[in-house]
Amino acid sequence: MWDPRGDKWLVSCLGVLHLSKGLFYRVVPADQGFGNSGDSSGTPTSEYAGVFRFRLWWCGSWVEVLVDDRLPAVHGRLAFVQARHSDQFWPALLEKAYAKLHGSYEALKYGTLLDGLSDLTGGITESIAIRQDPTACGRALGKLLDMTSLITCTVNNNQQQQIRTSTEKLANGIQMGINYRLYAIERVETFNGEAVQLVKLRNPLGPGGEYIGAWARGGLEWDEVPIAERDRLAVRNMAEGEFWISYSDFVKTFTHLEVVHLDAETSRDEPSLHSKHTWQMKLYQGSWRRGVTAGGCRNNQETFHINPQLHLILSEMEEIVVSLNQHSIMEPKVIGFTAYTLPKNSTESINKQFFKKNKSLVNSQYTNSRQVSHRCLLEQGGYLLIPTTFEPGQETNFTLRVYSSKPLKLKLLDTPPTLIKSAIVKAPALEGKGFSQYEAVFLQLADEHKTVNAFELQELLEACLPNDYIKSCASMEVCRQVVLTMDSTGSGRLEFNDFKDLMCSLKYWQAAFKNHTKERTGILKAERLRDALLEIGFQVNTDVLAVLILRYMRKDGTLRFGDFVSAILHLSDAFAIFEGKDPLQNGSIKLTLSEWLRSALMC
Repeated sequence: MWDPRGDKWLVSCLGVLHLSKGLFYRVVPADQGFGNSGDSSGTPTSEYAGVFRFRLWWCGSWVEVLVDDRLPAVHGRLAFVQARHSDQFWPALLEKAYAKLHGSYEALKYGTLLDGLSDLTGGITESIAIRQDPTACGRALGKLLDMTSLITCTVNNNQQQQIRTSTEKLANGIQMGINYRLYAIERVETFNGEAVQLVKLRNPLGPGGEYIGAWARGGLEWDEVPIAERDRLAVRNMAEGEFWISYSDFVKTFTHLEVVHLDAETSRDEPSLHSKHTWQMKLYQGSWRRGVTAGGCRNNQETFHINPQLHLILSEMEEIVVSLNQHSIMEPKVIGFTAYTLPKNSTESINKQFFKKNKSLVNSQYTNSRQVSHRCLLEQGGYLLIPTTFEPGQETNFTLRVYSSKPLKLKLLDTPPTLIKSAIVKAPALEGKGFSQYEAVFLQLADEHKTVNAFELQELLEACLPNDYIKSCASMEVCRQVVLTMDSTGSGRLEFNDFKDLMCSLKYWQAAFKNHTKERTGILKAERLRDALLEIGFQVNTDVLAVLILRYMRKDGTLRFGDFVSAILHLSDAFAIFEGKDPLQNGSIKLTLSEWLRSALMC
């Protein structure tokens, strides 16, 4: 394959995929072609529809992508990826499907090899610097070769991290910017007793980038190795592009390992991985939502705690790989994650004070890459994983996966919805001067039964409330909700005692609102709604909070006092309806359709 337009990373990804036939045929289903019943010949039959399908791992799940057979060409030649053999079109068609997901061919030039390998295999990827600690790298390789991982190695220099169009070769024949598949590490002894560690590699693009140094195919060094050893390493029966290289030369030549880890489900179709130990994987798909779960990184102490909190439990000491993948393609956010030590028996989300008092244990890098991976060695026990965007208030979906060779548990920590105390404050039994000033106005608007409806209540509040800040709760919508909440007779009208309770409640709610709006009077940041509601008496979980934010948050990410009051009234109704149907407090109720509709419309 070649690519004159510069997406060399994609060519390398396709080459690696093609070497793993089981993974390849999951992405490129075999039962299709230009002919009938999967015939791949270039002569279309009468049943040929001009449609090809591919499967790609995209935003946390496998998706099927359909493309037609119209491929961009310049002067009769394919403009982008092209197979070495003119009768093979799967690389160009797969590239078209991949470009369709990205939005255009142009967008592919901003892709990376690690993202490409993840999208084509469904695994998580990580990059390991080889020269940083060659001995440790060798130990890591030994472990990785026993796991269901695809290991590749590449040459990237500091000045040109992404080599896209270059066909530059090193003096030993290794081509830069290409990911060579690593299959094995073996130890051989020569006739003179010297022990040499060899690494088996393969160029996924076939001939053209094969090693020509010591221990290469046909090298004189093999003459110093017993025939039995040569047969064991299949030196005379190597596939196209395969070669051996000494570990010392391997470390001098290659700069990075780029590895794809596959779990049991993902690796089962690949025969070459059947004898390997499978990775244990736990997955969580979530989202960062403004005012709900988008708290930003740990620099934002007042909002960091609202990010999704994931409880990780390890049964024994283990080296794990955590991968965070964002679903924003066109406008990627800067993302990362942080981990803290947390007892295994924790069940509810952690408040902001915990993060102010405790130091983080693990901190990933923060980058606008689609995927951020981090490897760490952790003791047996419980841990708190916090995936975040760098800036608070940024919205996107994400997938977080944790890989381990040992069993592990991962669950979301959240608070169960609970009514801690009634939000409605009852007026004191003794009449006070504070209420006498309202009674005359109330009676002036009331009917012969000394009751008011929602319209009259609005006039009453406009007359009685002291300022515009408080009067924001005197809207028609809020007044209707007040009547629904406080009318115990079902008449749609309130008595003066109800009005007194309302005024006492408004005073209480205003005090709580003020406690959380110290920077700007009368304006509550959406991120503080949960804490403000807790002070009133409502403990809500993330799902409920998300609905409240969706309903009441304004364009600038804040709520006014009227919005706060309306949220309180809706929650009061919802809890009252549920508790009325659940006298034994079982936590579940059964409703007829009529009861459900009435309850839903009441809230």
